[in-house]
Order: sequence, then structure tokens, then C-alpha cells
Amino acid sequence: MSSAGAGKVVCVTGASGYIASWLVKLLLERGYTVNATVRSLNESKKTAHLLALDGAKERLHLFEANLTEEGSFDSAVDGCEGVFHTASPVFLSVTDPKAELIDPAVKGTLSVLRSCAKVPSIKRVVVTSSMASVMSNRKPRNPDVVIDETWFSDKGFCEESKQWYALSKTLAEEAAWNFAKENGIDLVILNPGFVIGPFLQPTLNLTTEAILNLIKTGTEVFADSIYRFVDVRDVSSAHIQAFEVPSASGRHLLVGKVTYSSEALNIVHKLYPTLNLPKIRCEDEKRPMPPYHISKEKAKSLGIDFCSLEVSLMDTVESLKEKNFLSF
Repeated sequence: MSSAGAGKVVCVTGASGYIASWLVKLLLERGYTVNATVRSLNESKKTAHLLALDGAKERLHLFEANLTEEGSFDSAVDGCEGVFHTASPVFLSVTDPKAELIDPAVKGTLSVLRSCAKVPSIKRVVVTSSMASVMSNRKPRNPDVVIDETWFSDKGFCEESKQWYALSKTLAEEAAWNFAKENGIDLVILNPGFVIGPFLQPTLNLTTEAILNLIKTGTEVFADSIYRFVDVRDVSSAHIQAFEVPSASGRHLLVGKVTYSSEALNIVHKLYPTLNLPKIRCEDEKRPMPPYHISKEKAKSLGIDFCSLEVSLMDTVESLKEKNFLSF
């Protein structure tokens, strides 16, 4: 165990989630005491994996908190030095975007920050945003384009194209920056891409389910598409570095590899040749390199050396197998 966090108390919101569970694990390994918020303390299936982590018995404290309930995070952030706000709904299909995505994302972020503003001991707040708040705009993308932290999603474009998740993350990030500036909060934001890798929680989340669906469809034909892959362990490490590195500031794009789904499937096929993987429909059999690049400079400033896509995919598949979502 590292002693970097010995004697320090931090809070992680939405702690039972995919990224947050890994974040709690790594924080405990570094000696931190962690106040972890979950929606309900009565759902033991959603907290058992957290309570089983090394160091949890001594240094993990669970709190019940709700994104839409004002003051809900007061007790969890009280006495903390750092707060990691990861809690936000992730749905790609919704019937009421405002109620299901936008309000919980924006109001929840502001609720957490308002709680933080009451606590003088808090040195920095790290908010988990998304590449969705970076990429959803009308800007052209080609092999010469390098997307960096100066890119922002266009709210009008998000509405027109009904990209409600992107809109929710864009509005939440905007609200966070405005509140932090007005209230003197040291804020750092992370923008991860499509997060894969082993999962600690017992249930599938959106991205691990997408990988499972891609693998399990057998001989079905898929149109090829671009993914912005990043390993969950790199994302959670970046959160800790964003808190610990004094010079960390602004936004940080977290994408290890931009590539086509066909390349990801080819990697999985090489690793697991017995899997009956789907066929990808390509307009051009000689698939070109990805049409754009995503800057890694700010991520490198946090000391992040991205995990290879091969390792991330292998560990995702092994995790799916271990938890009985996949058998071969």
C-alpha cells in the first residue's frame, strides 16, 4: 500500500459505478480514507464489491446521497480535502431527456459543488465529464485534425441531433466551471472517451455491455464505426493525479486509442480465435487510419501512460467471462 493518502479524507460520488469503483480501490491502496456516496445504503448488491476492497473495513465510509436532492452531499464532503464527482446518469435512449439526463447531471453537479463550497478544508474538486462534451459539434475532422481541450460541444447541435447525453455533459461542465469561478473552487475536469477494461461492480454498465454485445452477436453484420477507447484503470489513475499534482488545472482529454470497431474485433479475434465474432461491414476493405487524432499532452502532464488496446480488450473479455456474462 502506498502512503500518499495517509491521513487524508476524500469523497467519491456515485461510488458503485464503473470508473468510481476503480477510483475507490486505488484511493484505498494509496492510504486515503474514502467517503463514498451511493443512492441507497439498502442495496447491498451495489455496495458489496466496495466493502470487499482492501482497506475498506478501516477506511471506507458509505453515505446515501441523491443528485436531485439539495444538501444531500453535505455530510459526505464534510472534513474532506478532495472531492471526486463521478455520479451522473448515462443513457443513450431516453423518453424525457430533461428529467432523465439533463437535470440530474446539471443540478447534481451544482448540488455537489454547493456542498463543497461550505467546506474550507476542500483543496480541489475533480469532476468526471466526458468526450461527449468535447466532440459533438459541426467542426470538420480529418487526418490533420488534432482534438484538444479547447474543443467544446455545441449545445444547439446537440439539441438538433438529439444527442441528449452529450448535451447533459456539456451543460453540467459549463455549470461547474461557472460555479467554481464564482465561488473560488479549485476545479479540474476529466473527459474520458469510451471506457473499457475490467470491472469491479457485479453488473454491466453501458460500455462493457457494448463490448459484450459486439462479441456475442455471432455472425451478424455491423457497420464499422469509430471508437475513442480508454482503459478504466487509466481514467481512475488520472482522477487521483488530477487531485495530487499541484499544477493540474483545466480539462484533460483521456483517450488512449482512436480506431475502428473492426480493429477492436480483430484484436479480440487474435486473442480468442474460438469466439464466433460478428462481421463488420466496410465500405472499403482497406480501412484507412482513423480520420482524426486526440491530444494526449494534458493527460501526459498527469503522468498517464495509456494502457494498450490489446491489454484493455483482453482484460474486458476476461472480466466478462469471470462474472459469467460470457462463456467460451
